[in-house]
Amino acid sequence: MIQYNLLFQFCFEVFRKIGCSTTDAELASRVLISADLRGIDSHGVARLSGYVRLWEAERINPTPNIQVVHETPSTAVIDGDAGLGLVVAPAAMEIAMEKARTAGTGWVAIRNSNHFGIAGYHAMMALQHDMIGMAMTNASPLVAPTFSSERMLGTNPIAVAIPAKEEPPFVADFATTTAANGKMEILQRNDEQAPEGWVQDKNGNPSTNPYAVKEGGALLPLGGDRIHGSHKGYCLGAIVDIFSAVFSGANYGPWAPPFVSFLSPPDDPVGEGLGHFLGAMRIDAFRPAEEFKQNMDTWIKRFRSAKPVNDNQKVLIPGDPEREEEARRKTEGIPVNPKVYQDLLGLKEKFDLKALF
Repeated sequence: MIQYNLLFQFCFEVFRKIGCSTTDAELASRVLISADLRGIDSHGVARLSGYVRLWEAERINPTPNIQVVHETPSTAVIDGDAGLGLVVAPAAMEIAMEKARTAGTGWVAIRNSNHFGIAGYHAMMALQHDMIGMAMTNASPLVAPTFSSERMLGTNPIAVAIPAKEEPPFVADFATTTAANGKMEILQRNDEQAPEGWVQDKNGNPSTNPYAVKEGGALLPLGGDRIHGSHKGYCLGAIVDIFSAVFSGANYGPWAPPFVSFLSPPDDPVGEGLGHFLGAMRIDAFRPAEEFKQNMDTWIKRFRSAKPVNDNQKVLIPGDPEREEEARRKTEGIPVNPKVYQDLLGLKEKFDLKALF
Protein backbone atom coordinates (compact mmCIF):
# COMPACT_ATOMS: atom_id res chain seq x y z
CA MET A 1 0.00 0.00 0.00
CA ILE A 2 1.19 3.51 -0.82
CA GLN A 3 -0.45 6.57 0.72
CA TYR A 4 -2.21 8.93 -1.68
CA ASN A 5 -0.04 11.94 -0.88
CA LEU A 6 3.18 10.03 -1.61
CA LEU A 7 1.85 8.68 -4.90
CA PHE A 8 0.58 12.13 -5.85
CA GLN A 9 3.96 13.72 -5.13
CA PHE A 10 5.74 11.07 -7.19
CA CYS A 11 3.46 11.63 -10.20
CA PHE A 12 3.81 15.39 -9.78
CA GLU A 13 7.60 15.16 -9.91
CA VAL A 14 7.49 12.94 -13.00
CA PHE A 15 5.17 15.36 -14.83
CA ARG A 16 7.44 18.24 -13.83
CA LYS A 17 10.44 16.34 -15.19
CA ILE A 18 8.83 16.02 -18.62
CA GLY A 19 8.26 19.78 -18.69
CA CYS A 20 4.76 20.38 -17.32
CA SER A 21 4.11 23.57 -15.39
CA THR A 22 3.46 23.27 -11.67
CA THR A 23 -0.26 23.84 -12.23
CA ASP A 24 -0.52 21.27 -15.02
CA ALA A 25 1.58 18.71 -13.13
CA GLU A 26 -0.72 19.04 -10.11
CA LEU A 27 -3.83 18.67 -12.26
CA ALA A 28 -2.45 15.73 -14.24
CA SER A 29 -1.47 13.95 -11.01
CA ARG A 30 -4.86 14.53 -9.43
CA VAL A 31 -6.74 13.25 -12.49
CA LEU A 32 -4.46 10.23 -12.90
CA ILE A 33 -4.59 9.08 -9.28
CA SER A 34 -8.34 9.60 -9.08
CA ALA A 35 -8.51 6.32 -11.00
CA ASP A 36 -6.44 4.48 -8.36
CA LEU A 37 -8.52 5.98 -5.55
CA ARG A 38 -11.73 4.77 -7.19
CA GLY A 39 -10.35 1.26 -7.69
CA ILE A 40 -9.84 1.61 -11.45
CA ASP A 41 -6.22 0.49 -11.27
CA SER A 42 -5.95 0.02 -15.03
CA HIS A 43 -6.09 3.80 -15.63
CA GLY A 44 -4.05 5.24 -12.76
CA VAL A 45 -0.33 5.13 -11.99
CA ALA A 46 -0.10 2.02 -14.17
CA ARG A 47 -0.37 4.49 -17.07
CA LEU A 48 2.34 6.87 -15.86
CA SER A 49 5.22 5.23 -17.73
CA GLY A 50 3.04 5.28 -20.86
CA TYR A 51 2.75 9.06 -20.74
CA VAL A 52 6.52 9.31 -20.36
CA ARG A 53 6.98 6.99 -23.35
CA LEU A 54 4.71 9.20 -25.50
CA TRP A 55 6.61 12.29 -24.35
CA GLU A 56 9.90 10.65 -25.31
CA ALA A 57 8.40 9.90 -28.74
CA GLU A 58 7.50 13.62 -29.00
CA ARG A 59 3.82 12.77 -29.18
CA ILE A 60 2.96 14.76 -26.01
CA ASN A 61 3.48 18.49 -25.67
CA PRO A 62 4.00 19.25 -21.94
CA THR A 63 3.27 22.97 -22.43
CA PRO A 64 0.24 23.05 -24.73
CA ASN A 65 -1.50 26.18 -25.96
CA ILE A 66 -5.09 24.97 -25.60
CA GLN A 67 -7.32 27.04 -27.88
CA VAL A 68 -10.96 27.35 -28.86
CA VAL A 69 -10.97 27.12 -32.66
CA HIS A 70 -14.73 27.29 -33.23
CA GLU A 71 -17.71 28.07 -31.01
CA THR A 72 -21.35 29.00 -30.68
CA PRO A 73 -23.11 30.09 -27.46
CA SER A 74 -23.55 26.44 -26.40
CA THR A 75 -20.79 24.58 -28.27
CA ALA A 76 -17.06 24.73 -28.90
CA VAL A 77 -14.27 22.87 -30.61
CA ILE A 78 -10.92 22.88 -28.83
CA ASP A 79 -7.44 22.14 -30.16
CA GLY A 80 -5.44 20.53 -27.36
CA ASP A 81 -2.05 21.22 -29.01
CA ALA A 82 -0.96 17.61 -28.35
CA GLY A 83 -1.17 18.19 -24.60
CA LEU A 84 -1.78 15.61 -21.91
CA GLY A 85 -5.43 14.61 -22.05
CA LEU A 86 -5.27 14.75 -18.26
CA VAL A 87 -4.90 18.55 -18.65
CA VAL A 88 -6.77 19.21 -21.89
CA ALA A 89 -10.03 17.49 -20.88
CA PRO A 90 -10.54 19.39 -17.59
CA ALA A 91 -9.91 22.67 -19.46
CA ALA A 92 -12.56 21.66 -21.98
CA MET A 93 -15.00 20.72 -19.23
CA GLU A 94 -14.58 24.15 -17.65
CA ILE A 95 -15.60 25.68 -20.99
CA ALA A 96 -18.58 23.33 -21.27
CA MET A 97 -19.78 24.32 -17.79
CA GLU A 98 -19.31 28.02 -18.49
CA LYS A 99 -21.44 27.69 -21.61
CA ALA A 100 -24.04 25.76 -19.63
CA ARG A 101 -24.25 28.59 -17.12
CA THR A 102 -25.21 30.92 -19.95
CA ALA A 103 -27.05 28.73 -22.43
CA GLY A 104 -28.36 25.92 -20.20
CA THR A 105 -26.15 23.29 -21.81
CA GLY A 106 -22.57 23.27 -23.04
CA TRP A 107 -20.90 20.80 -25.40
CA VAL A 108 -17.22 20.71 -26.31
CA ALA A 109 -15.47 18.53 -28.88
CA ILE A 110 -11.70 18.22 -28.54
CA ARG A 111 -9.07 17.31 -31.11
CA ASN A 112 -5.28 17.00 -30.96
CA SER A 113 -5.28 15.55 -27.43
CA ASN A 114 -4.02 12.37 -25.76
CA HIS A 115 -5.25 9.73 -23.28
CA PHE A 116 -7.30 11.55 -20.61
CA GLY A 117 -7.41 9.07 -17.73
CA ILE A 118 -10.81 7.96 -16.42
CA ALA A 119 -13.81 9.55 -18.10
CA GLY A 120 -15.60 9.73 -14.76
CA TYR A 121 -13.27 12.41 -13.38
CA HIS A 122 -14.26 14.88 -16.10
CA ALA A 123 -17.98 14.12 -15.90
CA MET A 124 -17.94 14.49 -12.11
CA MET A 125 -16.57 18.04 -12.38
CA ALA A 126 -20.15 19.16 -13.08
CA LEU A 127 -21.67 17.73 -9.90
CA GLN A 128 -20.79 20.58 -7.54
CA HIS A 129 -22.43 23.09 -9.90
CA ASP A 130 -25.91 21.49 -10.00
CA MET A 131 -25.11 20.17 -13.45
CA ILE A 132 -25.09 16.80 -15.13
CA GLY A 133 -21.72 15.98 -16.66
CA MET A 134 -20.88 13.75 -19.60
CA ALA A 135 -17.49 12.66 -20.93
CA MET A 136 -16.34 10.31 -23.65
CA THR A 137 -13.19 9.69 -25.68
CA ASN A 138 -11.96 7.56 -28.51
CA ALA A 139 -8.90 5.43 -27.91
CA SER A 140 -6.31 3.00 -29.30
CA PRO A 141 -7.85 0.88 -32.11
CA LEU A 142 -7.97 -2.47 -30.34
CA VAL A 143 -11.62 -3.44 -30.82
CA ALA A 144 -13.13 -5.49 -33.64
CA PRO A 145 -16.68 -4.55 -34.65
CA THR A 146 -19.20 -7.39 -34.63
CA PHE A 147 -18.34 -9.90 -37.40
CA SER A 148 -14.94 -8.24 -38.02
CA SER A 149 -11.45 -9.67 -37.61
CA GLU A 150 -9.96 -6.19 -38.04
CA ARG A 151 -9.38 -3.74 -35.17
CA MET A 152 -11.33 -0.56 -35.89
CA LEU A 153 -12.39 1.10 -32.62
CA GLY A 154 -11.09 1.89 -29.17
CA THR A 155 -12.58 0.87 -25.85
CA ASN A 156 -14.29 4.30 -26.12
CA PRO A 157 -15.67 4.92 -22.60
CA ILE A 158 -18.76 6.89 -21.66
CA ALA A 159 -19.26 8.58 -18.29
CA VAL A 160 -22.36 10.34 -16.96
CA ALA A 161 -22.49 11.99 -13.54
CA ILE A 162 -25.84 13.07 -12.07
CA PRO A 163 -26.21 14.88 -8.71
CA ALA A 164 -28.72 13.99 -6.02
CA LYS A 165 -29.74 15.83 -2.85
CA GLU A 166 -28.98 13.64 0.19
CA GLU A 167 -27.93 10.51 -1.65
CA PRO A 168 -24.51 10.09 -3.29
CA PRO A 169 -24.46 11.02 -6.98
CA PHE A 170 -25.21 8.59 -9.79
CA VAL A 171 -21.91 8.06 -11.66
CA ALA A 172 -21.82 5.65 -14.59
CA ASP A 173 -18.33 5.23 -16.10
CA PHE A 174 -17.85 2.31 -18.45
CA ALA A 175 -16.01 1.13 -21.54
CA THR A 176 -18.09 0.18 -24.56
CA THR A 177 -16.20 -3.12 -24.69
CA THR A 178 -16.73 -6.17 -22.51
CA ALA A 179 -13.48 -5.20 -20.78
CA ALA A 180 -11.04 -2.30 -21.13
CA ASN A 181 -7.52 -3.02 -22.36
CA GLY A 182 -6.21 -2.07 -18.94
CA LYS A 183 -8.04 -5.10 -17.56
CA MET A 184 -6.09 -7.26 -20.00
CA GLU A 185 -2.87 -5.72 -18.72
CA ILE A 186 -3.88 -6.58 -15.17
CA LEU A 187 -4.48 -10.19 -16.22
CA GLN A 188 -1.04 -10.27 -17.82
CA ARG A 189 0.62 -8.92 -14.67
CA ASN A 190 -1.20 -11.54 -12.58
CA ASP A 191 -0.59 -14.42 -15.03
CA GLU A 192 -4.34 -15.04 -15.37
CA GLN A 193 -6.47 -16.09 -18.34
CA ALA A 194 -9.11 -13.78 -19.83
CA PRO A 195 -12.77 -14.67 -19.27
CA GLU A 196 -14.69 -15.87 -22.31
CA GLY A 197 -16.19 -13.04 -24.33
CA TRP A 198 -13.39 -10.53 -23.72
CA VAL A 199 -11.10 -11.13 -26.71
CA GLN A 200 -10.71 -12.92 -30.01
CA ASP A 201 -7.52 -14.12 -31.70
CA LYS A 202 -6.10 -12.75 -34.96
CA ASN A 203 -8.38 -15.06 -36.95
CA GLY A 204 -11.51 -13.89 -35.15
CA ASN A 205 -11.86 -16.98 -32.96
CA PRO A 206 -12.88 -16.70 -29.29
CA SER A 207 -9.85 -16.70 -26.99
CA THR A 208 -8.93 -16.59 -23.30
CA ASN A 209 -5.30 -15.62 -24.00
CA PRO A 210 -4.59 -12.36 -22.14
CA TYR A 211 -1.95 -11.55 -24.79
CA ALA A 212 -4.35 -12.13 -27.72
CA VAL A 213 -4.58 -8.43 -28.58
CA LYS A 214 -0.79 -8.02 -28.60
CA GLU A 215 -0.60 -11.05 -30.89
CA GLY A 216 -2.90 -9.55 -33.52
CA GLY A 217 -6.28 -10.31 -31.99
CA ALA A 218 -8.85 -7.84 -30.74
CA LEU A 219 -10.96 -6.81 -27.80
CA LEU A 220 -14.67 -7.44 -28.23
CA PRO A 221 -17.53 -4.92 -28.04
CA LEU A 222 -19.78 -4.93 -24.98
CA GLY A 223 -21.77 -8.17 -25.16
CA GLY A 224 -18.90 -10.29 -26.48
CA ASP A 225 -20.68 -11.85 -29.46
CA ARG A 226 -23.73 -11.22 -31.63
CA ILE A 227 -26.06 -13.51 -29.69
CA HIS A 228 -25.25 -11.62 -26.48
CA GLY A 229 -25.67 -8.19 -28.05
CA SER A 230 -22.15 -7.23 -29.20
CA HIS A 231 -23.76 -5.23 -32.02
CA LYS A 232 -25.08 -2.88 -29.31
CA GLY A 233 -21.62 -2.44 -27.82
CA TYR A 234 -20.32 -1.82 -31.34
CA CYS A 235 -22.95 0.88 -31.82
CA LEU A 236 -22.04 2.56 -28.53
CA GLY A 237 -18.34 2.54 -29.38
CA ALA A 238 -19.05 3.95 -32.83
CA ILE A 239 -21.16 6.77 -31.36
CA VAL A 240 -18.32 7.73 -29.01
CA ASP A 241 -15.83 7.66 -31.90
CA ILE A 242 -18.01 9.92 -34.06
CA PHE A 243 -18.84 12.39 -31.27
CA SER A 244 -15.23 12.54 -30.03
CA ALA A 245 -13.32 12.59 -33.31
CA VAL A 246 -15.47 13.16 -36.40
CA PHE A 247 -17.10 16.14 -34.66
CA SER A 248 -13.78 17.64 -33.56
CA GLY A 249 -11.43 16.85 -36.43
CA ALA A 250 -9.41 14.30 -34.48
CA ASN A 251 -8.32 10.93 -35.85
CA TYR A 252 -11.10 8.37 -35.78
CA GLY A 253 -11.58 4.63 -36.10
CA PRO A 254 -8.38 2.73 -36.99
CA TRP A 255 -6.51 6.04 -37.43
CA ALA A 256 -6.74 6.93 -33.71
CA PRO A 257 -3.17 7.35 -32.38
CA PRO A 258 -2.51 4.47 -29.96
CA PHE A 259 -1.51 4.75 -26.34
CA VAL A 260 -0.35 1.13 -26.21
CA SER A 261 3.32 0.51 -26.96
CA PHE A 262 2.78 -2.41 -29.35
CA LEU A 263 1.04 -0.24 -31.99
CA SER A 264 2.48 2.67 -33.97
CA PRO A 265 0.62 5.78 -35.11
CA PRO A 266 -0.78 5.43 -38.66
CA ASP A 267 1.18 6.91 -41.55
CA ASP A 268 -1.97 8.39 -43.09
CA PRO A 269 -3.79 10.33 -40.34
CA VAL A 270 -7.26 11.67 -41.08
CA GLY A 271 -7.24 14.26 -38.29
CA GLU A 272 -5.25 15.66 -35.40
CA GLY A 273 -4.43 13.59 -32.33
CA LEU A 274 -7.01 11.88 -30.16
CA GLY A 275 -10.55 13.19 -29.64
CA HIS A 276 -12.84 13.73 -26.65
CA PHE A 277 -16.41 14.95 -26.24
CA LEU A 278 -17.56 16.61 -23.01
CA GLY A 279 -20.86 18.09 -21.95
CA ALA A 280 -22.59 19.84 -19.07
CA MET A 281 -26.33 20.37 -18.57
CA ARG A 282 -27.62 22.81 -16.00
CA ILE A 283 -30.44 21.06 -14.16
CA ASP A 284 -32.53 24.21 -13.80
CA ALA A 285 -32.52 24.53 -17.59
CA PHE A 286 -35.08 21.71 -17.40
CA ARG A 287 -36.71 21.97 -13.97
CA PRO A 288 -35.90 23.41 -10.51
CA ALA A 289 -32.68 21.82 -9.31
CA GLU A 290 -33.98 21.05 -5.82
CA GLU A 291 -37.01 19.22 -7.18
CA PHE A 292 -34.85 17.22 -9.55
CA LYS A 293 -32.37 16.25 -6.82
CA GLN A 294 -35.18 15.22 -4.49
CA ASN A 295 -36.55 13.01 -7.25
CA MET A 296 -33.08 11.58 -7.80
CA ASP A 297 -32.97 10.70 -4.10
CA THR A 298 -36.27 8.86 -4.52
CA TRP A 299 -35.00 7.10 -7.64
CA ILE A 300 -31.78 6.02 -5.95
CA LYS A 301 -33.48 4.83 -2.77
CA ARG A 302 -36.04 2.79 -4.70
CA PHE A 303 -33.47 1.10 -6.89
CA ARG A 304 -31.21 0.47 -3.92
CA SER A 305 -34.11 -1.25 -2.14
CA ALA A 306 -34.91 -3.52 -5.08
CA LYS A 307 -35.24 -7.15 -3.98
CA PRO A 308 -31.91 -8.89 -4.72
CA VAL A 309 -31.69 -12.29 -6.36
CA ASN A 310 -29.23 -13.30 -3.65
CA ASP A 311 -29.46 -11.91 -0.13
CA ASN A 312 -25.66 -11.73 -0.02
CA GLN A 313 -25.56 -9.30 -2.96
CA LYS A 314 -27.29 -5.94 -2.65
CA VAL A 315 -28.50 -3.95 -5.66
CA LEU A 316 -26.01 -1.19 -6.45
CA ILE A 317 -26.32 2.29 -7.89
CA PRO A 318 -23.74 3.22 -10.54
CA GLY A 319 -20.83 4.79 -8.67
CA ASP A 320 -21.35 2.89 -5.40
CA PRO A 321 -18.36 0.52 -5.68
CA GLU A 322 -15.98 3.30 -6.72
CA ARG A 323 -17.17 5.68 -3.99
CA GLU A 324 -16.77 3.00 -1.31
CA GLU A 325 -13.33 2.05 -2.63
CA GLU A 326 -12.23 5.69 -2.65
CA ALA A 327 -13.19 6.12 0.99
CA ARG A 328 -11.27 2.96 1.89
CA ARG A 329 -8.14 3.81 -0.08
CA LYS A 330 -7.93 7.36 1.22
CA THR A 331 -7.51 5.82 4.66
CA GLU A 332 -5.69 2.55 4.03
CA GLY A 333 -3.57 3.55 1.05
CA ILE A 334 -3.50 2.52 -2.61
CA PRO A 335 -2.42 -1.01 -3.56
CA VAL A 336 0.13 -1.05 -6.38
CA ASN A 337 0.74 -4.16 -8.46
CA PRO A 338 4.37 -5.39 -8.10
CA LYS A 339 5.01 -4.99 -11.84
CA VAL A 340 3.60 -1.46 -11.80
CA TYR A 341 5.78 -0.76 -8.76
CA GLN A 342 8.82 -1.83 -10.77
CA ASP A 343 7.76 0.58 -13.51
CA LEU A 344 7.62 3.37 -10.94
CA LEU A 345 11.08 2.47 -9.68
CA GLY A 346 12.26 2.66 -13.28
CA LEU A 347 10.86 6.19 -13.56
CA LYS A 348 12.50 7.08 -10.25
CA GLU A 349 15.87 6.03 -11.64
CA LYS A 350 15.27 7.62 -15.06
CA PHE A 351 14.52 11.03 -13.57
CA ASP A 352 16.76 10.71 -10.48
CA LEU A 353 13.86 11.28 -8.11
CA LYS A 354 14.12 11.10 -4.36
CA ALA A 355 12.72 8.02 -2.65
CA LEU A 356 9.08 8.60 -1.67
CA PHE A 357 8.10 4.96 -1.03
